[in-house]
Amino acid sequence: MENQLNNNFTFNEEESVDLKQEIKRYLRYWPWFVLALAVTLVSAYSYLRYAPRIFETYSKIKILDESEGLELPTSAFIFKRTNINLENEIEIITSYLIMERVVRELNLNTSFYEEGTIQTSQIEELPLNFEQIIQPDSIVSHLSYKLTIEDNGFEVTNLKTEKTFNFKEHSTYNSNHNLPFNVELNKSISLGEVNNKVFIIKFSPIKSTALGLKRKIKVESIGELSDLLRLSIKGESKELSEEILNTLMAIFNNDGIYDRKLVYQRTVDFIDARFVFLARELDSIEIDQETFKQKNNIVDIATDAEIGLEQRVQSEEELFKLQNQLTLSQLLENTLQTNTESDLLPANIGLENAGINALISEYNLAVINRDRLKNSAGANNPSVKLAENQIDDLKANINRSLRTYTNQLDTSLRQLKDRNQKFAGRVSQIPGQERLFKAIQRQQKIKESLYLLLLQKREEAAINLAITEPSIKVVEKALSGTEPISPKPNIVYAGAILGGLLIPFGILYLMFMLDTKLHAKEDITKVASNIPVIGEIPDLKKKKDIIFTDPNDRSALAESFRILSSNVDYILPIKNGEKGKVIYCTSTIKGEGKTYVSLNLSLALSSINKKVLLIGADLRNPQIHTHIDVDKQKSGLSNYLHDIDYNWKDSLINGFEKHPNHHIILSGSIPPNPAHLLTNGRFKKLIEEAKEEYDYIVVDTAPTILVTDTMLISQLADATIYLARANYTEKNLLKFSKELSESGKIKNMAYVINSVGASKSYGYGYNYGYNYGYGAKT
Repeated sequence: MENQLNNNFTFNEEESVDLKQEIKRYLRYWPWFVLALAVTLVSAYSYLRYAPRIFETYSKIKILDESEGLELPTSAFIFKRTNINLENEIEIITSYLIMERVVRELNLNTSFYEEGTIQTSQIEELPLNFEQIIQPDSIVSHLSYKLTIEDNGFEVTNLKTEKTFNFKEHSTYNSNHNLPFNVELNKSISLGEVNNKVFIIKFSPIKSTALGLKRKIKVESIGELSDLLRLSIKGESKELSEEILNTLMAIFNNDGIYDRKLVYQRTVDFIDARFVFLARELDSIEIDQETFKQKNNIVDIATDAEIGLEQRVQSEEELFKLQNQLTLSQLLENTLQTNTESDLLPANIGLENAGINALISEYNLAVINRDRLKNSAGANNPSVKLAENQIDDLKANINRSLRTYTNQLDTSLRQLKDRNQKFAGRVSQIPGQERLFKAIQRQQKIKESLYLLLLQKREEAAINLAITEPSIKVVEKALSGTEPISPKPNIVYAGAILGGLLIPFGILYLMFMLDTKLHAKEDITKVASNIPVIGEIPDLKKKKDIIFTDPNDRSALAESFRILSSNVDYILPIKNGEKGKVIYCTSTIKGEGKTYVSLNLSLALSSINKKVLLIGADLRNPQIHTHIDVDKQKSGLSNYLHDIDYNWKDSLINGFEKHPNHHIILSGSIPPNPAHLLTNGRFKKLIEEAKEEYDYIVVDTAPTILVTDTMLISQLADATIYLARANYTEKNLLKFSKELSESGKIKNMAYVINSVGASKSYGYGYNYGYNYGYGAKT
């Protein structure tokens, strides 16, 4: 029988979560979700209505390769990779030096805002004639001024000191003031267009503005195989953002052009200085030539012998070439030693030594790199010190190379002179005067060729200086999107809906997670699946008319206890030869409703024409008398247990007129030793005698966790109804009742849940209306 009841009155233990039950559990609080959604959607609408619109402005540039001449194919060329280091270029573009120039160019440390009813938005410029008096470098702290346009003039308030200035006729030029600006009404704009408008004028230090701009501008490469850079900035004013990016590109381009022009200008200056010395030397040689001809009366010199002349001409050409190189080397060496004002050296002046030319080019690049680092990082920066050390090393290498090259030229020159002496001996016919004259002509030719060479190099440098190539190519000028990137309505509304659902869900989840109360039979079956739940008593939300006084009552109260009385019959064991069945009603703690259930259960059994006796066995805290309006001290069970001459039938009370078969024995006077009285054998005798006269004996016992009274008499029960109250009983107390059943301390136990529906968190709604087709309720 018990196994059958376990199948009928308990839920099978499931490992998986009942999704439908969980959904109902949360849907019970649907007004919370509706309210949260309404609040979040209204908040999202308000945010979208008044939040500033942020636009993204971007531009694209291509970094041009500044290398010159032909180069051998490299791996980068083969795989279509650029030799430009984009990371270095990005650092230069976003350097503080460049940003400071942009700030100064656009006067970004002065910003304007228009104050609205709710929000204040940035604007590119004031719709007034504005003149800044204070110099940008004089701004050492943040200054803010509020400009209000009124009917009769301006009102300017220093937001820091809250000092107010009033100007009539809409102009500050007519008054003496210490404001850092002047402003007057623009004649092209009527007063009605700007009347009652409020503007904010802010001044910031150059450094903080440049650093702020550095954080706002983002520069990134388009792709791994590309030498294009994408510049972007976000802001409220599209016009201002576009102007910032265009100015940044122009300044960066001019910075690279300036570096290359500096090298060309240094070359031109060097050659111009050498022209003065060469002109003097040429003049001296021509005078010597004239003097020689006059002294020796030379008008025309016979040509040398054919073979001798050919040999001498070839030897002189080699000698000329060597002397030319020697002179250039000496000039460059003197320049390197004497030129202290400029660190740059002339490049490509005709020296036929590739190693020295390469060292000079590397030296010039190192000087430019040092100057750039010094301007951006300062003279004491470790990178600047490292660059200066590199320059010193290159300068020393150039000196050593020039000395080595000069020594080689001297040796070759001596060899050629020795060979020329041999050739001179062969041409003994040529007079000594001719030889001296040729020497003078040779010196003149050397100086003239050197002069022409330097003149050619000067023209090349001057042309490069005039038509210096740009550093970048602007692929796309600054463009702003037509739609703002922030706020995005779809994302904001989606977030509002998600938040409107998650906030109440999270609150409910925490409530459920922290809720340790019992709510429904599932909470019991999870802990004690082998103990049946035979009844669920609804919470009627009222304090009156909670007793089953009318046997014909069809209320939810009456029907629930009729169901309970029917289910009790299923758990009672069938024993031949015995009439009355003993039913205990107990609970774990006080307040779970055992007296209320035991009283109504006894009345429900009485309503089906059964003789029922209700015994108040909770001798410590009796409560039955409160429902039948009888004195608490009326003789009852304690009197019978204490007095062996007392007849329990003298304590019978018929508390309900419509239940003639229902009798009650109250607890009687509260004794000092209830446990001793219940175990003296008198209570067992009472039960045995009552079984002979009543069909059911319902015993209201004491809570099990507080006292041991119930366990002392538990073996006398045929069935024990264990009360648990929804939204009141702690779940961990169920383990205690389960242990009582499994250990046999409580006999044939079954659970009854009281006040079901007191919490709707589990989605249970009960309706015990049975009036369908049965006529009107009496």
